[in-house]
Amino acid sequence: MISGLYAITPDETNTDVLLSKIEAALQGGISVLQYRNKLASHKLQTQQARAILPICRQYQVPFIINDSVKLCLTLDADGVHIGADDGNLSEIRARLGSGKILGASCYNRFDLAQAAQQSGADYVAFGACFASNTKPTAPVANLDLFKMAQTQLNIPAVAIGGITLENASLVIEAGASSIAVISAIFNASDVKLAAQQFSQLFNDKNLKTSS
Repeated sequence: MISGLYAITPDETNTDVLLSKIEAALQGGISVLQYRNKLASHKLQTQQARAILPICRQYQVPFIINDSVKLCLTLDADGVHIGADDGNLSEIRARLGSGKILGASCYNRFDLAQAAQQSGADYVAFGACFASNTKPTAPVANLDLFKMAQTQLNIPAVAIGGITLENASLVIEAGASSIAVISAIFNASDVKLAAQQFSQLFNDKNLKTSS
């Protein structure tokens, strides 16, 4: 079950710096970590992912690889996240087997989410929910998509794109099972504290629900 704070790694080529930030985020309570580094060569991506995996294992947090099914299987990572142009989801599901997590970007299209579920995805992601510096040209995803996912899908829906501490509660209240964050965590002066503050939003929601 994908829920809570879903951290996506920044484009950092200094592996020591990256690992330090990741450990701080894990200490802060992230629930999932996705490795994505658009600036790294294939060799560096492999080296970094290999170094991150045991840290995630230590904290018992699922480690997801962005785009690369091959790298996921090579390292025996916990899963892979796939974009719309990264391959056929049914074929990828077959390659991964039933023991790996498969996530799919669905942007602002609910039809893609429905198709992803039918193809064996374990979660879908909608975004950008807000203006994003990481992907400034990404289509805007209406927050109503998360309510639709709650009522019409049997898998979690992750929110991504421009999520900050100021607007994250809006997405959680809209029904997102998880929020994916990059800059607001990894560019923070205190990465652990930033992760704790985001994680607390889900704790607060759970308290309200139980009361």
